[in-house]
Amino acid sequence: MRNLKSTLAAICLLLSPLAQADDLNAQLQAFFAQRLTGFSDDVTVTLRTPQTQLPPCEQPALSVPASARLWGNLNVLAQCGTEKRYLQVNVQAVGNYVVAAEAIARGSQLQPGSVALKRGRLDQLPPRTMLDINQAQDAVSLRDVAPGQPIQLSMLRQSWRVKAGQRVQVIASGDGFRVNGEGQALNNASVAQNARVRMPSGQVVSGKVGPDGNILINL
Repeated sequence: MRNLKSTLAAICLLLSPLAQADDLNAQLQAFFAQRLTGFSDDVTVTLRTPQTQLPPCEQPALSVPASARLWGNLNVLAQCGTEKRYLQVNVQAVGNYVVAAEAIARGSQLQPGSVALKRGRLDQLPPRTMLDINQAQDAVSLRDVAPGQPIQLSMLRQSWRVKAGQRVQVIASGDGFRVNGEGQALNNASVAQNARVRMPSGQVVSGKVGPDGNILINL
């Protein structure tokens, strides 16, 4: 009987780290599935940290930097009170991304039929691949793109809403007042970008480009 109890105790000691790893992997799965809602409905997380380096508590607080990507090989901070451990994980995510539906020439403005959505492994895509097809609307290609090629944000720029030399309306507004004036744009700018404008007096002002092409200044 004593030998049986010793054997059972030894088995429990061996299984305990495995159970902890399984439970932690389930927590990581839920953690990334929640953060990838809207991007991926098929997420698989693999914990790569050795069992001897797992956090000491059963339910550590998990976090990743706000600017971190959410798939591929990642480090996740697991915190138990004041003790911190970094977990190495691999996150596979399947979702939609934007590809060229046809050959796109450098300098051309994208049309509705220029791009399409494709479903696949997001963690295997080039950095900054476009996931929202609306971001391609009216954009201008900065390079030649082959059909089927994933569209990266660095491949496009938004079309100019204001061009250097163009006459533009400048609208300055503040608490209870609004002033309009006309000037000459000094640089190209897309919607929501800053544009510098020389006013008739020679003064140069700066404001954000509105959807209608007006330069908006908040005072």
